[in-house]
Amino acid sequence: MSATYRAPAKIGPIGVLALGLAFTPVLAADLVKSAPVKIAVFDFELDDASPAAALLGRSTSSAATMDTVSREARRELARSRRYNVIDASEFAAAQKPLRNCDGCEAAVALQLGAEQSLVGVVTRVTQTDYYVRIQIRDAHSGKLLDQEEANFAGGEEGWATGVRMLIKHQILAGAD
Repeated sequence: MSATYRAPAKIGPIGVLALGLAFTPVLAADLVKSAPVKIAVFDFELDDASPAAALLGRSTSSAATMDTVSREARRELARSRRYNVIDASEFAAAQKPLRNCDGCEAAVALQLGAEQSLVGVVTRVTQTDYYVRIQIRDAHSGKLLDQEEANFAGGEEGWATGVRMLIKHQILAGAD
C-alpha cells in the first residue's frame, strides 16, 4: 500500500484576512485585559486597639513600620503588572484618617490621574495579633470595588508580609 501525498493548500490573501478578522476580538480582549489599571495607593494607617496602647494612651508601633507596610503593598501591586501604581504617600489627611472619610480618597486619586484608589489599615489587637483591611474604590464614582480583610498573628515586623499575603491571595486572586 502506498500513502497518498497531498501538497499543503494555499490559503491566499482572502484566507489570511478571514483568519485575521476571526482572531481580532481575542487579541483585542487580551490587550484590554493586560492594560494595567492606574491605582493611587495611599499610606497604610494604623488603628492601635491593643491593651498596651489603651494603657499608655498612645500607639505602641512606629511610623517606620507603617512606611514599610505601605511600600510593600505598592511593590506587590506593581509586581503583578495588573496595576500601574501611583504613590499617593505625599497626600496628608487634614482632619481625619482616610479609613473614616467614606471614600473621600477617590477624588484625590482622580486628581492624581488614577482610575482606582487603595486605602489600607492595620489594626493591632494585641502585641501579636493584627488585622489588615484593604479597600479599593473607583476614582470616578467613589464606588467600593473590593474590600478584603484578614487576621494574622505576629509582631509588627511581620505586618508587611501580612499585607503582601492579603494582596497576593485575596486582592489579586479575586481579579482573575
